[in-house]
Amino acid sequence: MDLLARISAARGVEQRYSVDEWAQDWMDQLGYGGVSGLGLNQTYPRQSIEEIRQELPAYMAALQRCPPAFGAQLVRGLVLSGARFAFRNRSWTKTPRRIWSSTALAPLERPWPNATTGELISRMEWHAGLAGNAYAHRRSSRLRVLRPDWVGIMYGSQLEPDNPMHALDGELLGYVYRQGGIHSGYGELEILSPGDVSHWSPIPDPLSPGLGMSWVTPAIREMQVDRAATQHKLQFFANGATPNLVVSGIPAKNKAQFDRIVEMMEENHAGVHNAYKTLYLTAGADVTIVGSDLSKIDMKAIQGSGETRISVLSRVPAALLGISEGLAGSALSSGGFPSARRMFADTWVYPTLQDLAAAMTPMVTVPSDSELWFTADDIPLLREDGKDAAEIQSTQATTINSLVTAGYKPDSVIVALKANDWGLLVHSGMYSVQLQPLGAAAAPPKPRTET
Repeated sequence: MDLLARISAARGVEQRYSVDEWAQDWMDQLGYGGVSGLGLNQTYPRQSIEEIRQELPAYMAALQRCPPAFGAQLVRGLVLSGARFAFRNRSWTKTPRRIWSSTALAPLERPWPNATTGELISRMEWHAGLAGNAYAHRRSSRLRVLRPDWVGIMYGSQLEPDNPMHALDGELLGYVYRQGGIHSGYGELEILSPGDVSHWSPIPDPLSPGLGMSWVTPAIREMQVDRAATQHKLQFFANGATPNLVVSGIPAKNKAQFDRIVEMMEENHAGVHNAYKTLYLTAGADVTIVGSDLSKIDMKAIQGSGETRISVLSRVPAALLGISEGLAGSALSSGGFPSARRMFADTWVYPTLQDLAAAMTPMVTVPSDSELWFTADDIPLLREDGKDAAEIQSTQATTINSLVTAGYKPDSVIVALKANDWGLLVHSGMYSVQLQPLGAAAAPPKPRTET
């Protein structure tokens, strides 16, 4: 009996058989399945829906106005789209970590008509990158990637019915989806079972259980700076590349008149949209040039620093992103670029694909002795890893030869090496290079015949 069952028994509350059946009863109460107005005495007397609050349209608009950020997200999606799903045997099986495929992966290979695995992964990454969460729903043999801001997560709790997401006994009951958003009132509110939904949140939100956060969120300020700098450049050229001016000697009889003149000048010349406009003055006024061109405010350094911070937050190295900081110095040298590629692969690509494969498990039927995995053989950025793999295999071949020579059974040597568990080695009882039984006498030499 699990914890929830013991609590229910202690409180004398009717015990429900499973969360899925409770969710179905709740749907029936709302009028789904042909039943309405059904009174329930359920284990979870109340429910709560936590709706994703990321502003997906706003984030997408901000990304489109910031080329470095858009480029970073583009690189992330393109690199991951080259991966393919596969099964991998678990470490305790007879063939540990063996990667194989079968027709059970068909839903991921053809997720919807005319779609590919690459498009599925790319869409999941774009949603996870911008909203922090990505959802895929399976209905029959067809998958659909759901807009994350139109999805809500439903939790239930006995101990804390008003805040089930943070309760000790809080459990995921399902997902809700409505076209246009949960509170849009457009279309029908659909209840989705947890077993029919893949929820991927690669960057967990520490303040919201079960939800993720976008890498774009901490980069918003840098994106705003980049956009403002771009507007400055546009206004500079749009207004004839004229300089900034400081006005002095404005003819005014009193402070009120001076303030009115300054207010009028501010209205017509202050702000980025009025930058670099020509200023017309009356007799007695004078101007001083503050900057004659964009180099005076070091625009390259301002935008370059912002691009670097965007690169850090997106996890795409500057050398791969192609920004100014990555195209100078040692970044593109013989050692700089391979190091950046290796860092990108080891710290982001491989962990992200591993996490994505685990999240997509509900979409296929996975054998009990295997797990959903991925292959990166078709990702061009990672093809140089083949050289490293060949060196590793060469070292492993030497190890296999040494262990077999020492008398261990070849099959057990291979299993132990793949599982990285030396406890799986099985000795054959044979020793020495000739693998003779222990204590066996050496065969006498054949007599030499003379001719």
